[in-house]
Amino acid sequence: MAAKIKKGDNVVVLTGKDKGKTGKVLQVIPDETRAVVQGINLVRRHTKQTASQDAGIYTKEAPIHLSNIAVADKDGKPTRVGFQIKDGAKKRIAKSTGDVIDG
Repeated sequence: MAAKIKKGDNVVVLTGKDKGKTGKVLQVIPDETRAVVQGINLVRRHTKQTASQDAGIYTKEAPIHLSNIAVADKDGKPTRVGFQIKDGAKKRIAKSTGDVIDG
């Protein structure tokens, strides 16, 4: 099945501590149905010193479930995604506006 959310998409968080925030998808993990979104779901990790990294408390993005995010349309509002055949290729379409999301 085709992916409704892909790397590079701008998404809106629907639920959780970051509700209403927007960010860019950095990575999609289909096996876990999760995605890593820039600046969303930040966690702090206490790390030991290694040969290549200093000890300290680092902030990084944790994966968020795909059901808690939605693709942002051209106005920045969350929208559902559908598929249509346009110009001989399968395209992702924003349900709210009918605009093509990619390409």
